[in-house]
Amino acid sequence: MTVYLNGEYLPLADARVSVLDRGFIFGDGVYELVPVYSRKPFRLAEHLRRLQGSLDGIRLANPHTPDDWRARIERLIAAQDVADLSVYIQVTRGVAPRDHAFPKDTPPTVFMMANPLVTPDAATKARGVCAVTACDDRWLHCDIKAISLLANVLLRQQAVDAGCAETVLLRDGFLTEGAASNIFIVSEGTLVAPPKSSRMLPGITYDVVLELAAAHGVPHAVRPVAEAELRAADEVWMTSSTREVLAIVTLDGKPVGGGVPGPLARRMDGLYQDFKRSVMRA
Repeated sequence: MTVYLNGEYLPLADARVSVLDRGFIFGDGVYELVPVYSRKPFRLAEHLRRLQGSLDGIRLANPHTPDDWRARIERLIAAQDVADLSVYIQVTRGVAPRDHAFPKDTPPTVFMMANPLVTPDAATKARGVCAVTACDDRWLHCDIKAISLLANVLLRQQAVDAGCAETVLLRDGFLTEGAASNIFIVSEGTLVAPPKSSRMLPGITYDVVLELAAAHGVPHAVRPVAEAELRAADEVWMTSSTREVLAIVTLDGKPVGGGVPGPLARRMDGLYQDFKRSVMRA
């Protein structure tokens, strides 16, 4: 695998970062994940805007212009052996003596790698997955895509320990998101999404799903979702670049709706797959 590190393209085994990098010492950095279809990065401008927002959120200057990022990402994609990828981008505050205060005149560390894009297979989509719920005890800037993901790791592990695919997070009695996804519900025929806020990551796939709903006449709303509404929902989905649109059919051991992927989940997944073929691979 060829990776990118601070201006160089090199084999993964040769990539080295100092133990004094603030990403290693403090988790002081941000990341972004860009899906790639047929060697074409999907909605790269939107991903780079989200990266800029994360950098602004931690007061770290962007080391590259959008055109520079695009050129580096496209060269990294060209160096890979497969056409469908997920490009991981990480920017940290760089290497400096350990001190909580920002170092002065320290160049950031920029790392990128591209892994094969793995999405749910047809059998998993037809079957649906289970999820558990947990209190969202993360910090209050979840809209920043920070590399300090310990809270998400611990929450996601709760799902793994239960043999499930995701942990659905609740804060102050309302749905926020999943440990590594956005969450939608279907209530009385309407697709409902929690509104974007500092309590959740603004997902690119989240945007696509709402755009598809609007374009195809699917009733939808963006508003707060109370825990009681989540538990009474006819359908619950998770969405992300890698999960796409994946129905949650069991929540905390209890069936969601009929305990199988609902009609709107199946329809939206079909719309999403058509969108992949006609737009993402165009």
